Amino acid sequence: MYKLVAVDLDDTLLTDELTISDDTRAAIAASMERGVVFTIATGRMYASAKQVAERLGLEVPLITYQGALVKHAKDGTVLYQRDVPPQVVRYVFEFAGERGLHLQAYHNDTLLAKEENEKLIAYSKLSNIPYEIEPDFERLSEKSTPKLLMIDEPTKLDEVLVELKTILGDQAHIVKSKPHFLEIMHPEGTKGHALHHLAAHYGVKPEETIGIGDSWNDRELLTEAGLGVAMANAVDSLKQIADYITTSNNEDGVRHVLEKFVLA
Repeated sequence: MYKLVAVDLDDTLLTDELTISDDTRAAIAASMERGVVFTIATGRMYASAKQVAERLGLEVPLITYQGALVKHAKDGTVLYQRDVPPQVVRYVFEFAGERGLHLQAYHNDTLLAKEENEKLIAYSKLSNIPYEIEPDFERLSEKSTPKLLMIDEPTKLDEVLVELKTILGDQAHIVKSKPHFLEIMHPEGTKGHALHHLAAHYGVKPEETIGIGDSWNDRELLTEAGLGVAMANAVDSLKQIADYITTSNNEDGVRHVLEKFVLA
């Protein structure tokens, strides 16, 4: 019944140690042998997602930057792209500068920041991606970027989220991917939009797709998919809208879904 499976990476496909078990790898391989398209749907940049895809032998389009970029892992073909609107980029740069917030930008799949600090170093380590320092950071506000990322204390970002949503309205898609990550994308730069586009590319009906995630930035992925699955370790708000709740990321939750709904 299901022909396309899109899975989030951090705290979903990856364990807390950023690994993928042999059993999960085997279930993914078996699903692909049956003709199922298995892909990644992550907030990470393409270069980071591609590393995981290579470990799994995935040669399919990858949903990256929260859905703002769908790019083929094999030949780099771009299937879908929605950069942050220029006026939003300029406003967020000004907003972050005035508030002293750590802001990261991405241009040509390169991670960029104004200065090196613990937030940037930790994010780089998590994504296994190098970064570049751009002292004249404000000039990047005139360049295209698939997303902007703020990193700070959860309570502060909760306040920033409300304020930015009030000011920017439907000009941007703003969401917390983790308690200390606030991400700003194009209004159509969501995992749900990307999944819809990718399914159409393969001639797969929406009801023939599975979306699996753990955080609120996976909401559109779960609602667009025919079967929306939340991890046992997912935030409660995501569990409430899920069609099914699997085991945790440390208990082969993705394998469980594949064995129950694809391989059974």
